[in-house]
Amino acid sequence: MKRAAVSLCALCLAMGIAIAQTPAQNQYQYPFQNPSLSIEERVTNIISLLTAAEKVDVLGANYYLGGRNGPGPSLTRLGIRGYNQAEGLHGLARGKSPTGIPTTTFIQSIGLGETWDPAILQKAAALEGYEARWLNQTPRYSRGGSQSLIIRAPNADLGRDIRWGRTEECYGEDAFLNGTLTAAFVRGLQGNDPKYWQTAALLKHFLANSNENGRMRSSSDFDERLLREYYSVPFRMGVEAGARSYMAAYNGMNGIPMTAQPILREITIKEWGVNHIITTDAGSLDAMVRATKYFPDLPTAAVGAIRVGINQFLDGIYKDAVTQALQKGLITMPEIEEAIRGSFRVMIKLGMLDPPEMVPYAKIKDGTAPWTRDENKLLARQVTQEAIVLLKNTNNLLPLDKSKLKSIAVVGPRSNDVAWDWYSGAFPYAITPLDGIKKKVGPGVKVNFALNNDNNAAVEAAKASDVAIVVIGNHPTCDAGWAKCEPLSDGKESIDRRSIDLQPAHDQLIKDVFKANPRTIVVIKASFPFTINWAQENVPAIVHMAHNSQEEGAALADVLFGDYNPAGRLVQTWVKSIDDLPPMMDYNIRNNRTYMYFKGQPLYPFGYGLSYTTFAYSNLRTSTPRLAKDGRLTVSVDVRNTGKRDGQEVVQLYVKHMGSKVERPIKELKGFQRVALKAGETKTVRIPIKAADLAYWDAQAHKWVVEDEKVNLMVGASSADVKLQQTIDLGS
Repeated sequence: MKRAAVSLCALCLAMGIAIAQTPAQNQYQYPFQNPSLSIEERVTNIISLLTAAEKVDVLGANYYLGGRNGPGPSLTRLGIRGYNQAEGLHGLARGKSPTGIPTTTFIQSIGLGETWDPAILQKAAALEGYEARWLNQTPRYSRGGSQSLIIRAPNADLGRDIRWGRTEECYGEDAFLNGTLTAAFVRGLQGNDPKYWQTAALLKHFLANSNENGRMRSSSDFDERLLREYYSVPFRMGVEAGARSYMAAYNGMNGIPMTAQPILREITIKEWGVNHIITTDAGSLDAMVRATKYFPDLPTAAVGAIRVGINQFLDGIYKDAVTQALQKGLITMPEIEEAIRGSFRVMIKLGMLDPPEMVPYAKIKDGTAPWTRDENKLLARQVTQEAIVLLKNTNNLLPLDKSKLKSIAVVGPRSNDVAWDWYSGAFPYAITPLDGIKKKVGPGVKVNFALNNDNNAAVEAAKASDVAIVVIGNHPTCDAGWAKCEPLSDGKESIDRRSIDLQPAHDQLIKDVFKANPRTIVVIKASFPFTINWAQENVPAIVHMAHNSQEEGAALADVLFGDYNPAGRLVQTWVKSIDDLPPMMDYNIRNNRTYMYFKGQPLYPFGYGLSYTTFAYSNLRTSTPRLAKDGRLTVSVDVRNTGKRDGQEVVQLYVKHMGSKVERPIKELKGFQRVALKAGETKTVRIPIKAADLAYWDAQAHKWVVEDEKVNLMVGASSADVKLQQTIDLGS
């Protein structure tokens, strides 16, 4: 849905309960206020105190728009006050600059994915959760006392097609990588206290949501094996990490709208244990009647949604629909009561019904705004550094040595901006590429710049400089209003890309600057892959980074000038032509889609990225030559930095099934580790793997099956760069 924090009805997700006690007997006024009772006992008591109308209210939410609260009710007779949800894909979003509340802003999710570093994602998410708590305990930011402790993040969707307009919001095309990073982000948001959560992670958008055009009526169609083995994997891994809430996607699956899909109850509730919030996206209820015509009217649609597990609606129209359904006998009040239990469970896990002294996350005393602290600025910079991918570096043009430069050209439409996206917060500050480069080289190097699409000015700057840096790429919002996007190769929420080539003006700019100065470096600041065949063939150095970090320019300058050795890795396959892609709505990834099934020659493969140093792999071994069906083993490999610079390598473990009874991927990621190595240093990298990770879903038996077969273990630097391999026996 459109970026906006949504104010839930104060009743349904109560915050800040005032605990009333009888002084003489030291008893709670209501049992739900007693922290010693079980969660289910407390929830049962709350529901028993509600009127029929209030129970319906609990199913609703009110938009939070433009910095003003919507008309949410408050249940003052119980001392209950409301709270807000907040967006938080790469930093807590509490309004757009300059009117919003500033928060630490990290690089977009696709950039977070390109770090291949679960540990640093967990740190970023933990800071985001801390800032949410800090804001809600700081009166001038707490929006009239309402809370914002449910965070709509991470996005567990899979980027199975690079034309998807919301590619920037996901971690890439691989289910295991996405799931690992999703789990890390969940752990960071929710914290490690055994009883309470720092904030609650609400995953989005369940599931198979990777097309924008027609999303309110489209259906993502695929078989049960792909459901279990691919599309649901990141969500399942997020739930295993502790998430208990998610948002249902706009699209349908196999002809049934996700808002009414039986798998919500059959898989996520019954199998995985999701028991908090399952919310619609905005407009989904109405879409099931008007767009898909799956239900004849709103009351029937609301009942259909509730019965599969939906317990929160983001549109006010739900209330009349549910009320009419009750009056017509389409649904019963006990069904409503069962549905709303999840909303109160999350409230209790957040500690908002308990005395603050009991809740560790409610004890923040530091009055310093988190986004002003040096350690948090450094974290944003480190995350951004780790996300930068070096795509090409002929003759070691990079890193640049500023002591040998007298002048440098910085040109291109993305060279002096940090572009806001739909899910960005308000930057506390923003360092553009031009800012970062100027500060890095200092007054001793002249910086010639041309910031618009004036190729003549860019060419003159390049001619007058020792080296030229061209910064191009998409704008995350197309620099336009909702559902508007002029460049064919750009996309965003509501619009898929119609081309994957660079904008013609950007492509021509690269060619003109390169002709003027062969020492040209192209920086692609972009939300998704492009076909940059000419640049790859001609330009000596190419760098890719995602948008939106407040430290964007500083981190880029660190990489360009060698103060940071890049180790980001691609999380999607960059193809050479749009003709390499299957039809947009073909959700059967076995049809030549993703690195797992793509049979062509990519421009850059999944997992690819260069370094300023080199690495050698040796001594691949496993802890056992046979992996039992219920067992696990450790894959070990020695990695040596054979260059003269310290650096980081991302060691990737892929598997290939040698004797499976069913179609399996060409190769499939099953482990990875980002490891830092000083020049000349060797480390042993150990990657665990379980037999269960090698199972396939038997659709007839409805269970996971570990086969008796041989499995090839491949270790290397990308999906296309296998350094060593070894075959093991799997099964009995």
